[in-house]
Amino acid sequence: MFIATLIAPGRLSGGDISAARDRLAAAGCTPTTTAWIDDGHAADLTFDIAPAAARTVLEGAFPATDIVVQPARHREKKLIVADMDSTMITVECIDELADYAGIKPQIAEITERAMRGELEFEAALDARVALLEGLDEAVIERCLRDRVSIMPGAVALVCTMKARGGHAVLVSGGFTRFADPVAAEIGFDRAIANRLLVERGRLTGKVAKPIVGSHTKLETLLATMAEQGLVPHQTMAVGDGANDLAMIERAGLGVAYHAKPIVAAAAAARIDHGDLTTLLYAQGIPRAYWVVD
Repeated sequence: MFIATLIAPGRLSGGDISAARDRLAAAGCTPTTTAWIDDGHAADLTFDIAPAAARTVLEGAFPATDIVVQPARHREKKLIVADMDSTMITVECIDELADYAGIKPQIAEITERAMRGELEFEAALDARVALLEGLDEAVIERCLRDRVSIMPGAVALVCTMKARGGHAVLVSGGFTRFADPVAAEIGFDRAIANRLLVERGRLTGKVAKPIVGSHTKLETLLATMAEQGLVPHQTMAVGDGANDLAMIERAGLGVAYHAKPIVAAAAAARIDHGDLTTLLYAQGIPRAYWVVD
């Protein structure tokens, strides 16, 4: 049994659900039941076969609506492993640090290419950090205070999953000086990120090795799953860039969140419209059960 969830807070209608059911039937998916998760916000349609066809016929068919298609079993996840920059926070921290150094366009271009998979992540990170050599260490705290905002829905997503017995890990190709406070503010159990090297109060232009990249993210997912005694279907991974692909492809529900094209094309689920609470609806959890503080 499979579930297709339509998520469009404040915009979803009964007509949309009927149209989705018709599309599933025409694709040979044999729809069975429909049910609201929250009236006007999110609804489930269950069906028996052909999940790939279901995603094909539903995605893009309803304006400003996110579609998640997945097996019904283990729908509610017990582990979330998440990227930080542009996923759990609204910015790329290294680009914002670069702004204080007056070189944001130069570094942001490298960041964008790396996230699109056009550059090897580790080499691209080394190149960007090298350009920050000599930057005053105090800028990190200013950047954290003035530029870093938590992504809408992040706290509700993580705190709700934890309240229901889940575990949450933030694993970032960014930096510990941002990841540690961000993880604490959102409610993650722990954070893993890269360490900027500093001498005499200034950035050295180097990052400690080994670099936290794609391999570390995947290994974190697999190791935490084993530690928690979980099967793959009980896990979720969410990110937006190419260095998130490995963990997204191995998780029970791999989510491309407002992601680069290479990630959106490969992920089992794609969130293009809603905030991170969309992933609570994807787990069948209505708003009345969300933990928001």
